[in-house]
Amino acid sequence: MLTFSHVDFKYTNQPVFDDLNLQVEQGELIFLIGKSGIGKTTLLKMIYMEILPDSGTVNVGQYSSDKITEKDIPFLRRKIGMVFQDFQLLHDRNVYDNLAFVLQVTGVQGKQIKRKILHALSDVGLAHKQNNMPNQLSGGEKQRVAIARAIINDPFLVLADEPTGNLDPETSEEIMDILKKINSRGTTVIFATHNYELIRKFESKIIRLDGGRAVKVFIKKKGESD
Repeated sequence: MLTFSHVDFKYTNQPVFDDLNLQVEQGELIFLIGKSGIGKTTLLKMIYMEILPDSGTVNVGQYSSDKITEKDIPFLRRKIGMVFQDFQLLHDRNVYDNLAFVLQVTGVQGKQIKRKILHALSDVGLAHKQNNMPNQLSGGEKQRVAIARAIINDPFLVLADEPTGNLDPETSEEIMDILKKINSRGTTVIFATHNYELIRKFESKIIRLDGGRAVKVFIKKKGESD
C-alpha cells in the first residue's frame, strides 16, 4: 500500500533521509517516532507528495513519486486524511461548515454532504456540536473535528502529525481510541508522536527514524515485565 524505496532527501545542505526504506501494509496502525527534527513531518509530506525525494521512490497506492503529475496530486490527497497538531480549522465557520468546505471543494453535492458530515461527526462523538464555532470547543473537541474532516472522504490512509501534542493525557487517550476505531475498519493510520507513554498503551507497529533511516522497534507496553 505504501513503500519508500532507497529514498534520499536533504534540505539545502542538511541531510534528512539516507537510503530510507519502509513498507506499510493496508490496515496497519503505525507509530512513527524519533527526536525533534529527525524527519517525521518530512516523511508524512512525502506520502502526500508535498515533498518529493531527491532519489529513490515513494509509492502510495497507484501513485509513484517518480511518475506522478501535478494534476494527479489532488486526486492522491483526496484519498489521504490529514490530522495536525494545531487542528487547522476555519475559525469563521461552524463545525458543520468546516466539514462541508472539504466536501464542496472535492465536488460532493446536495444531500450527500449532509449525510457524510453527520456520519463523520457521529464517528467522533460530536454530532451534537455541528453548529458550534471552533472557539466554543475544547482542544480535544477541536481535534475530534479535525479527525472527522480527515475521514469524511473515506480515505484509505490517515496521517496524524503529533495530533495529541497540545492535549492532556486523558484527552490524548480519547483521540487515540478514535483513531484506533478508524483503523479497525481497515483504514491505515500513521501516527507521528513524541508521546511514548501513549504508545505503551496501544499495541501496534512502531517505526523509529534514526540516522536518516527507518528502523522497526519494540517499546514495552505499560504493565509488561522486563
